[in-house]
Amino acid sequence: MRFLLLPLLLGAWLAQAADEFVASPDHAERPDVPRGTVTKMPVWESKVFAGTTRDWWIYVPAQYRPEKPAAVMVFQDGHDYVNVKGNWRAPIVFDNLIARGEMPPTIGIFLNPGHEPAKGPPKSAWGGSNRSLEYDSLGDRYGRFLLEEILPEVEKQYRLSTDPEMRAICGASSGGICSFTVAWERPDAFRKVLSTIGSFVNLRGGDAYPSLIRKTERKPIRVFLEDASGDLDNAFGNWPIANQQMHAALKYMGYDVRFDFAEGYGHNSKHGGSIFPEALKWLWRPAEKIAAVESKGDLGGDLSLKKLLIEGEGWQPVAEGLAFADGPCADADGNFYFSDMKANAIYKVTPQGERTKIADEGASGLKFGKDGRLHACQGSKQRLIAIDLITGAVDVLAENVQPNDLAVTHRGHIYFTETGKKQVTFVDPVSKQKRAADTGIAAPNGITLSADQTTLAVSEHGGQFVWTFRIEADGSLTAKEPYMTMRLPMDVEGKFEFNQPPPYRKAAHGDGMTTDATGRFYVATALGMQIFDPTGRLCGVLPKPAADKALTSCALAGPELAYLYVTSGDRIFRRKLQTKAALAFLPPVPAQ
Repeated sequence: MRFLLLPLLLGAWLAQAADEFVASPDHAERPDVPRGTVTKMPVWESKVFAGTTRDWWIYVPAQYRPEKPAAVMVFQDGHDYVNVKGNWRAPIVFDNLIARGEMPPTIGIFLNPGHEPAKGPPKSAWGGSNRSLEYDSLGDRYGRFLLEEILPEVEKQYRLSTDPEMRAICGASSGGICSFTVAWERPDAFRKVLSTIGSFVNLRGGDAYPSLIRKTERKPIRVFLEDASGDLDNAFGNWPIANQQMHAALKYMGYDVRFDFAEGYGHNSKHGGSIFPEALKWLWRPAEKIAAVESKGDLGGDLSLKKLLIEGEGWQPVAEGLAFADGPCADADGNFYFSDMKANAIYKVTPQGERTKIADEGASGLKFGKDGRLHACQGSKQRLIAIDLITGAVDVLAENVQPNDLAVTHRGHIYFTETGKKQVTFVDPVSKQKRAADTGIAAPNGITLSADQTTLAVSEHGGQFVWTFRIEADGSLTAKEPYMTMRLPMDVEGKFEFNQPPPYRKAAHGDGMTTDATGRFYVATALGMQIFDPTGRLCGVLPKPAADKALTSCALAGPELAYLYVTSGDRIFRRKLQTKAALAFLPPVPAQ
């Protein structure tokens, strides 16, 4: 019997051994390697996380020179990483890798989570009362804490690189999702992420990330993920599956991502710590060309962002220094038109970028009619007008109205939104009779036609829907439906309740719209350009070109009608896409 037990005992011992931390040569101090210094900093009292204090440490490599800014890497649960007898031994690993040139001279910042002193001392270094709120919450709050408080404090003593490619962030468990969130929200500040046993589950809404990643333009970040089959499976989610979903989503969108997955282990740092030096070497390796993004896994009717975006094509400025840009539209030759509302001027921009003023009028919405006249919404003057660009004559089509944006069909029928009245108004251009076509939408704003002009779509500024209507022959609207659901911006100052979705704002701030030849709908929103397929499904979100400015509207114009133009406060941007404006939707080029 004992001979039969030996294989079982040996197998159990091997399984247990396989689940242990395995130190690599880079975990050990070497006499020939210069050692950096670790300094415990005074307890930090935060303003972003008011009422909390935390312990923290700074590692400075021996190779640091004040005349050259150092790379920087931030660690959550810093006590665990700074411990030279633990599973990470970050100061020792840093010493060895920096000495061999496998990572740049890097200042390490090791932060513990915040704790409210009024709650008494934490039971352990892991027990900071604010840990879950800081780490598991989505949004930019923790990133602001780093960028507004911690990095400026470190920079009082050391020069840190401002190049986001020279900034990394690392954490395990809730610290892992926290690290990803910082880079996701602020790729302008951090572009390297190391997450082990990351809590991408529903602790405070982190399970939303795989879906968000697949529907958001790829961000310029590099991500190393680690997990193991023995990780947690509890009421909040399954950690191994969640990390596999994260890897799949990042890979699908073409990210520079690596996932090391092991059998066994548990929710601990044994495997992550064992591969820590290898992870750092991969994270800090020179930039490599990312392979072409594949869409072969998509169904035929799927209109994912990958089918729309062009590698290397981003937002480019078209006009700057304006008072307030709005009312973008186009003609069939790709000429782009817009209004500088506060300057009371309408401009034409050729596909080659030549700009000329064509009218001394301000407008929030512009569209050409079938007669070649430019129709304009002038809410400040309470009128809707049509401008003859040859003679300059202005024809008033409707008075005592508050038009915001408009759409003009090939039949000449005009629809415009009156945001304050919660009304879509119809105007017959011949009789100039107007009537309410619809009422009740929460602050109707943007408006556009489907590519075949059978459907009218209206975005609401005060809610989260794009409403659609069937256009009848007499111009009446039927079959009203909240056809598209816009993604809401997160309320980063809201309460991130435990085991609940993140708090979102109540309105998406839907604004100007346009349509492409494939049937996609483009909507300017608080989050950026939200794009929907003809069936109403969200294709994805393009970020705002200027993070501090709201988008007001959009149009497809430029060479081959393949450029998406957006108005953004005092600037206008464009970017090339794999599409074009619906030709049947555009009027003839007006003679001038």
